[in-house]
This record gives sequence, structure tokens and C-alpha cells, in this order.
Amino acid sequence: MNCSVDVLPFEMVLELAGDGEQTPMPKDKIRIRMEAYDHQVLDGASASIVDAAKKSGARVHGPIPLPTRIERYTVLRSPHVNKKSREQFEMRTHKRVIEISEASPKTMDALTKISMPAGVNIRIKI
Repeated sequence: MNCSVDVLPFEMVLELAGDGEQTPMPKDKIRIRMEAYDHQVLDGASASIVDAAKKSGARVHGPIPLPTRIERYTVLRSPHVNKKSREQFEMRTHKRVIEISEASPKTMDALTKISMPAGVNIRIKI
């Protein structure tokens, strides 16, 4: 299983100040979506992300569990005899979302240095 990380470019948002000047303000929300087949590995990875974000001084919301996707497959046990004899298998994909607000460049550095276990798919949106 691959561990892919999608990082979008850091965008700048212009916000009007009270005296009419435009000051550049960094967009400081990071949304991390994680998927894995094993929920224990996923919980451990999300705990390490939350710890790293809190140490850098950002506000963290989550990990928020999303609905688990269950894929079920029914297979004949024997292709030629006993049509009623079947086996059923299922694959569960567990998902979590972590939102980090008031993030700084120090937060992004801390997130990129975390080593993730195999089998956890991560998408980061800034």
C-alpha cells in the first residue's frame, strides 16, 4: 500500500484592513484526510499528527471519524458443485479528518517531518 501526500501551494489572501490598506495574510487552515484498512494504525498516525501540530502552537480539531466504507464480496466455494455454498468477504476502509487552524510555517515543517506507517493514505489541503 502506498502512502501518498498531496500538498497544495500555500496561498495568500488579501484582506482589507480598517484604514483601507491591503495587507497579505496567510491562509492558515490545513485539512488532513487519512484512510487506512487498520483502524489501530490510523489512530496512531492521527495521534502523532495531533501531537506535532499542538507542539508547534496550532489549534487542532479532531481526529474526526468519518463513516467507514465497507465493500462486501460473495464468492462461490466450488465453481461446479454446491451452488448454495458461498463465502463472504469484506474490506473496511476507516477514515479520519484533522483540521488545523492558526497554522504557521513551523507547523508545516513539523507535519512534513512525521514518518507515517505503511498502509495509511494521507491527503493534505491548505
